[in-house]
Amino acid sequence: MIIVDTALAKRHEEGNPVRVGVVGSGFIGCHVVDQIHNYVKGMRLVAVSNRTLSKAEQALHDADISDFNTVENTNQLKDSIAKGRHAVTDDYRFLCEAEGIDVIIEATSDVEFTANVAIKAIENKKNIILINADCDATVGPILKVYADRAGVTISGMDGDQPGSVMNLYRFVKSIGFKPVVLGNMKGLQDFYRTPETQKAFAEMYGISPKMATSFADGTKISTENTLMANATGFGVGKRGMIGPKCDHVDEAKDLFPLERLLDGGIVDYVLGARPGPGVFVLGYDENPKRTSYMRHYKMGDGPLYVFYTPYHLASFEVPLTAARAVLFNDAAVAPIGGPVCDVMTAAKKDLKTGEVLDGIGGFTTYGMIENSSTCKSENLLLVGLSEGCRLKRDIPRDQPITRADVEMPAPRLIDRLRAEQDAHFKTS
Repeated sequence: MIIVDTALAKRHEEGNPVRVGVVGSGFIGCHVVDQIHNYVKGMRLVAVSNRTLSKAEQALHDADISDFNTVENTNQLKDSIAKGRHAVTDDYRFLCEAEGIDVIIEATSDVEFTANVAIKAIENKKNIILINADCDATVGPILKVYADRAGVTISGMDGDQPGSVMNLYRFVKSIGFKPVVLGNMKGLQDFYRTPETQKAFAEMYGISPKMATSFADGTKISTENTLMANATGFGVGKRGMIGPKCDHVDEAKDLFPLERLLDGGIVDYVLGARPGPGVFVLGYDENPKRTSYMRHYKMGDGPLYVFYTPYHLASFEVPLTAARAVLFNDAAVAPIGGPVCDVMTAAKKDLKTGEVLDGIGGFTTYGMIENSSTCKSENLLLVGLSEGCRLKRDIPRDQPITRADVEMPAPRLIDRLRAEQDAHFKTS
């Protein structure tokens, strides 16, 4: 959104920057801290929280911030903000409670932890940006209900595929085309990748092996496309999506069943397409007058046209999401109602009775997108709730795991929120 730069420039000139707190200082969080402090005028980083305090301190040092203080309660953080200083803490609650913070960027990868941060931020009427798509895909709709009631904005991030797709989706709609496919451009899909197979890749890029595994085993793309589905009402054409292979994304217009697309649209992906990694939208229009213009602009003969962005810049773009939320109450990506799609859990290998599932990006399971109605009717275990579940029976490789197949761990906030979400959208 180009308008954001003008609005931020105005806040800079007025000496009234958007004040940001960051929770989490891993791979993404550290870069967000650096990006805000060194490159975004009109925005000010005021505090970083991390459960390991030294990592929060390192994030500030890496961003060339040497003058900061450690705070041990909300009042100390409030005082630090008032004095124009930077602060670190190991307790995210101080960021959620302190006056002087306009928006929280939640940059951790733990579903339960993210849910706690989101609820606490919303309770204190803080706008919140969720980098954790796994949490968003599991309980995003009910968190949006909470945020609406509190009068704050909750959003997924610009720069990750869901936010990038939604920006493109809004553009395609704004010029009069009907979006019918929202798509990811994927380079690899192998359900059986593990933290061991992805160890070298993870080390190369400074990310966790579990995160690297979720990219490769298909869980991440299912999660991302679930956010797109829930933000638009689009479903999936089949469990796990169609995912046709092609050489260039321009070929996508010939790879999906047109009759299904016109019936409501789908989220999906293409595999191996140049110029990835990016995102695409298939837009539909059969007006002959517009067809002639699209031929002139070298967009093809229609009625399906491929609009694409050949990149997504993740942490570079997250501050723009924070600005959109504060300045315009505008979300990059957020649910429009109840869940349309969910991410179900399948066995990555033959699993035995008594085994404990190790969650997203682990050795035991992978996630696949499915229409929410099917997940409900088949009582499927959602991957966002799977970590810590103990199997009641043997599960063969690739078989879906149901709620009846597992003993759930001790009650968690994420379970309570999901139950509340199911009840709310069943009756609303």
